[in-house]
Amino acid sequence: MSAAARGFRAVFGYDPAGVWRAPGRINVIGEHTDYNDGFVLPVALPHAVTVAAAPRADGRLRFRSAQDPEVFEAAALPAPGTVAGWAAYPAGALWALADAGLPAGGLDLYADGTIPSGAGLSSSAALVCATLLAVAGDAPPAPEETARLAQRAENDFVGMPCGIMDQSASMLSREGHALFLDTRTLVAEHVPFDPAAHGLTLLVVDTRAPHRLVDGAYAERRRGCEEAARLLGVPALRDVTDLPGALAALPDDRTRRRVRHVVTENARVLEAVDLLRAGAVAEVGPLLTASHASLRDDYEVSVPEVDTAVDAALAAGALGARITGGGFGGCVIALVDADRADAVADAVRDAYKERGFTAPAFFAAVPSPGARRLS
Repeated sequence: MSAAARGFRAVFGYDPAGVWRAPGRINVIGEHTDYNDGFVLPVALPHAVTVAAAPRADGRLRFRSAQDPEVFEAAALPAPGTVAGWAAYPAGALWALADAGLPAGGLDLYADGTIPSGAGLSSSAALVCATLLAVAGDAPPAPEETARLAQRAENDFVGMPCGIMDQSASMLSREGHALFLDTRTLVAEHVPFDPAAHGLTLLVVDTRAPHRLVDGAYAERRRGCEEAARLLGVPALRDVTDLPGALAALPDDRTRRRVRHVVTENARVLEAVDLLRAGAVAEVGPLLTASHASLRDDYEVSVPEVDTAVDAALAAGALGARITGGGFGGCVIALVDADRADAVADAVRDAYKERGFTAPAFFAAVPSPGARRLS
């Protein structure tokens, strides 16, 4: 019996109907492009959220978590914006199903996870996806549809204006591959990506900097991109083909910098995919570093802890490094020779100590499979 199933039994006094698992993700490259109808290249992680659940006939909701003492109970499905904390995500999953006309009754749910909290590794998307699968039981929607429902839960119930990358990575990823996703069409390609087979490690640095996205900064970036697309007369910034002309047509420097990041980041994703198709994994490194410079200077989503980690990793011999995720904290990834991974981690650790930052944490990102039922 899994830990989630044992936790469910201890809390609710009976065995769950099943156990489902959905992974977190690291985005190799393609940041803040998903809500601009652009391209992304994430991988699923071994770190995941596991939920044990059982339907209830009375419509009542009872949620518990191994990681959070907060207890959530409701006599019926609540309205959007009325649930605080982690429980908003499974409640949002049920709301998204009901709003789509799909079965969504009462539910007992126990969640357990190994995704570091606040690290920007999409624990929220994983929780929503796992809940959707649990409620659907033996007849889940297609993975692509589940990802769309999960995005609706975050956008319209929780109030987080995210794109669809995180949910797609959790649902569609494949072991040993990166997910090349066109976020407009949802056409996906599994691109071989196995750093270890090339003598490399994709080192993740959890900077331990606070990671907050539902605070206006992320939403402001999205609104700015949508306004820029309107000014340029295109459906989304993904459709900008003449970058110099677009920049000349925009009214202020901040908007120009935001647009420049999105357009050049899409180009970096396409270049990275071509390199991975050719097996040139190490050559992706400089693209990561260029992505970080763009996110730091043009998109302005970095913080001192992140820049310190990137600079220290590069100085210690990383082939490339960048902030990953929505920004404003979270994680850094560094592509390193496997035999240099410990030295790079030590260099980052030393740099943090010199700056008086909270000590970071490290792990290797191993491309892993997407969401599934365990029992």
